[in-house]
Amino acid sequence: MPTISPSLLPVLMLFASNVFMTFAWYGHLKFKEVSLPLVIMVSWGIALFEYWLAVPANRWGSAVYSAAQLKTMQEVITLIVFAGFSVLYLKEPLGWNHALGFGLIALGAFFIFHKWV
Repeated sequence: MPTISPSLLPVLMLFASNVFMTFAWYGHLKFKEVSLPLVIMVSWGIALFEYWLAVPANRWGSAVYSAAQLKTMQEVITLIVFAGFSVLYLKEPLGWNHALGFGLIALGAFFIFHKWV
């Protein structure tokens, strides 16, 4: 049976966890007629699955990546997932300013992952 690389497994798990968290935080925006307390409870239920993926991803990922690298990876993955979610689910277009902002964050990630000394 094939195994997943220890450096790839946390990335895949963080992507999956971000899908759950993005739906937990923003999925309800298409259902504004639903009461806020119900939305909060449903969001907590969705977020539980996010935690079941994110916590082990960070634990196992810490064998390969530093905490700063894991956090940076999480933020970049969050933006990638959110960009897709925004366009595909919320039907909100992304403009040049979003691309520029995301690009600057990606540049920051580049610096986190590269050692200069």
